[in-house]
Amino acid sequence: MNDRQQLAALLAQRSARRGEFTLASGRVSTLYIDARMTTLTPEGLSLIGRLGLAEIANAGWQPQAVGGLTMGADPISCAISYASSATTTPVRAFVVRKAPKAHGTSKLIEGPFSAGDRVVVIEDVITTGGSALKAITAIREAGGEILGLLALVDREEGGLEAVEAAGVSVRVLTPARAILSHLQGNSGNLEEYRTGRPDPNAGLR
Repeated sequence: MNDRQQLAALLAQRSARRGEFTLASGRVSTLYIDARMTTLTPEGLSLIGRLGLAEIANAGWQPQAVGGLTMGADPISCAISYASSATTTPVRAFVVRKAPKAHGTSKLIEGPFSAGDRVVVIEDVITTGGSALKAITAIREAGGEILGLLALVDREEGGLEAVEAAGVSVRVLTPARAILSHLQGNSGNLEEYRTGRPDPNAGLR
């Protein structure tokens, strides 16, 4: 398998669960993707760093920094920043808070971000695009120049189009259909990964 196929397989094995779930967007879905079960593992970080950096280059973007709404974007941003350290154009990572902190500097954006930075916004899973648009708004208001948005997963439910309608180009590492293709007959993988034991409910989902 190439890197993209490996990433889709990891997301299917470690992050995807079938059932009935209410998503952060308020929608009900039969597929839940907990991206952090992949993005916070050594294999996931290594793959995402390489793939994310390559996709940014393929898009022709030349960012000075990458970041998005906490917490989902955080490990992805850091993986890309770390991978870039071996290049001649390293990029910084930053974090967009969901609300300004109530003490100290009351900043909404944390880390080495400055007004005027060329930025690629990071998102873990796009559903409606609401989280991505919130990060985009915060970065623009702080003076960042947005080159585009890079998403780990697109659930293919209209969020990508919503972000593009706001004037931001989007690149995706893994469409939901690639994850679903790996889930055929493998519904117990997530439980096995978490517990080391076969999922007794695997055939019931």
